[in-house]
Amino acid sequence: MARIEIKMTDNFVFVTELEVRMTDINPANHVGHDAFVSLINEARVRFLEYLGFPGPGVGKKGLIIADLAVSYKEQSFYKNRLKFEIGAGDFNKYGCDLFYRVTNMKTGGLVLLAKTGIVFFDYSKNRVTNIPEAFVSHFN
Repeated sequence: MARIEIKMTDNFVFVTELEVRMTDINPANHVGHDAFVSLINEARVRFLEYLGFPGPGVGKKGLIIADLAVSYKEQSFYKNRLKFEIGAGDFNKYGCDLFYRVTNMKTGGLVLLAKTGIVFFDYSKNRVTNIPEAFVSHFN
């Protein structure tokens, strides 16, 4: 079976920690893939807040997740403390990719690699819009 390969950034600019909750555990007794999507979302929101963009968008523009790729490396269990490192790359006129490296804080093991493609969106005009300079400036 061919597996996806995520070409990661080397420039992680943000780190946050999240603890696995009981609600993240699936019937196989480890974190389910759907729960990891929620954990990645929480880490992304914290990242945007760190950059000075509280709320769902960046400034007056919205942010849409255009795609998501996740490559799981090892299982995570209830009460594991996970470190989420986030960086950005592959910038274009309308957005960029956010990269996530997640490790187990206790063991140091790599849990997953992920990428979300983000696109900036003007909801008042119902169309994509240019990436805000205030966002890009954090990565120059």
